Amino acid sequence: MNNSKPIAIIKTGSTYPQISNHYGDFEQWIASGLATAAPVWVVDVSQGDHLPEASALAGLVITGSHAMVTDQADWMTTLSHWLYRAIHQLPTLPVLGLCFGHQLLAQTLGGEVADNPVGIEVGTVPLRLTQAGHQDALLSAIENHPWAQVVHRQSVLTPPPGATVLASNVHDACQAFRYGECVWGVQFHPEFSADVMRAYLQALSGDSLSQEQVDTYLQDVRECDDASSILAGFARLILPQVA
Repeated sequence: MNNSKPIAIIKTGSTYPQISNHYGDFEQWIASGLATAAPVWVVDVSQGDHLPEASALAGLVITGSHAMVTDQADWMTTLSHWLYRAIHQLPTLPVLGLCFGHQLLAQTLGGEVADNPVGIEVGTVPLRLTQAGHQDALLSAIENHPWAQVVHRQSVLTPPPGATVLASNVHDACQAFRYGECVWGVQFHPEFSADVMRAYLQALSGDSLSQEQVDTYLQDVRECDDASSILAGFARLILPQVA
């Protein structure tokens, strides 16, 4: 791998202003989690940034978003077409989609994304790795402590044809998948700290959640270091010298 190539963070939205003012935004949390000295490019496609030539990248991470994949905004369609070409023309390009990114990847590759019939999933939740997940280069990192931070209304209801499901739970049959050898989608947020997860729960109070629900979910919030390590693990796959 050419280690002079950058890792692209494809930004598909921003967190709530009250959270970003205190903790920063998605791309900053992801860059911190990657823990790499390699160059990182942030491409804000939701604000019209031009997508780079995929062949110029060492790898890419697609962020979460408050938008819904089913909105089918123009920028989503553009990104989906770009991802499809990148994945199929460059099968060794490492790709990681987080939450919205996970869903967009799944839809791009032929899966089904829609509102989860169970409703919203939020907080720190347990996951269950499949046999393939226990053996996976990224997901095996959480096999001893399979907990992660989540906040989403939509889910991958049907994985892409040919994809391997790596993790599930009672809420989602596809919490993570791998497509080919180096394309991953995870429904959870490895970039979220416990403090960010608490801030999200408070932000949802009175909107998607009652204060009573928030108080209940807050009791279970904890750091998910193993899930967070997936970002650094992804960087190591791209750049072997990264600590």
